[in-house]
Amino acid sequence: MLLSLVALSLVIAGWALVAKGFERRRLTVPIVFVGAGVLVGLSTHDALATTLNARATEHAAELILSILLFVDATDVRGGLFGRNPRAAARMLLIALPLSMCFAVLLGAWLLPGMSLAVLLLIACIVVPTDFAPAAAILRDTRIPERVRNLLNVEAGYNDGIVSPVFVFALALAGSQSGSDDDTGAPWSAPGLALRHALPDAVVAVVVGAALGAALAALSNLAQRRGLMTAQSMRVLLVIAPILSHGVSVGLHGNGFVAAFVCGIAFHYLHASGELQRDLELLDDIGFLLTLAMWFVFGSASVLALADGVPWRTLLFCVLALTAVRVAPVVLALTGSGFDLRDRAMVGWLGPRGTPSIVFGLLSYNVLDAGHETRVLLVTTVVVLGSVLLHGIGYPASVQACYRPAPAQ
Repeated sequence: MLLSLVALSLVIAGWALVAKGFERRRLTVPIVFVGAGVLVGLSTHDALATTLNARATEHAAELILSILLFVDATDVRGGLFGRNPRAAARMLLIALPLSMCFAVLLGAWLLPGMSLAVLLLIACIVVPTDFAPAAAILRDTRIPERVRNLLNVEAGYNDGIVSPVFVFALALAGSQSGSDDDTGAPWSAPGLALRHALPDAVVAVVVGAALGAALAALSNLAQRRGLMTAQSMRVLLVIAPILSHGVSVGLHGNGFVAAFVCGIAFHYLHASGELQRDLELLDDIGFLLTLAMWFVFGSASVLALADGVPWRTLLFCVLALTAVRVAPVVLALTGSGFDLRDRAMVGWLGPRGTPSIVFGLLSYNVLDAGHETRVLLVTTVVVLGSVLLHGIGYPASVQACYRPAPAQ
């Protein structure tokens, strides 16, 4: 563990010194840190599985996800649901559920032996988008602004929306071996899972909404009376996801769902027009945590890929990165005012990143030995595939789709 921490610190320091040079050579942050993680993973292979399965690793992953979900929820530009709320609603309420269902059905075909719970976990891992592998997409002016805004809104909310489903799937995976409760009454596995996950989700939503609203109201009042400094406001935003996570877990709720709801409530009720500036410290902390997750993922990929990739798993991952997203998005945005080219690009530009890694690591900690390595393998192949497809290959697709018209 100490060796890995020192190695991570050295890699971060080295990257910071030459970050602009990496950008010029199109060596994205995920490529650099995954590569470094692989090198460390090769030298610590024997202890890697034990480290990933440690309870402390699980808690750390949950807290990191809480912070990143809060950042996502507060980072949406152009209003709570962006500048095109109807299209955003179609993406989150139609395309996202369709993609989840598509992934489960595809998994039932290509990943034999997987239970419904595990297939649902895999869907939660492969569907949410995150622009860490290809952050340049949201800054690329060749892509129409409304497409970039829609992608930003979707990335801000989809992992938070998937989180309660993921919690249910984890509970379902853990309850399938039992059937009776303490009174002897029969419970199906889904019933037991729902009985466990639903109260957690309700507690998380109540705690997140209450804390987000309270912190927004108190910060509005304090700013009007000149009681806060710019630094104290930044610190408050760092503490908010940690506080909501801790209170929710203390009340037996889900920490990262609470942090996500807290971010939405704070974003909606905060009166200052300088929220994006106030989020700078939290953004930097979130970015640093993301670097650590990519490094850990690189190390974990050594373990996941040790025995190769079966062709069925590879085909599932390829389709998860393409058809599972593109088809539902094109269908959901039909009639939204986006032409076919824009709909196709919204579907195509869906990189997978930190949420997939965290969900994968949490699943690895919960599942039994028969499924944990297969889920870790799917996570690894999907995320690595996205780094290549979206991080390296996206400029060519944008150039092909939005090629300037020839001069007359």
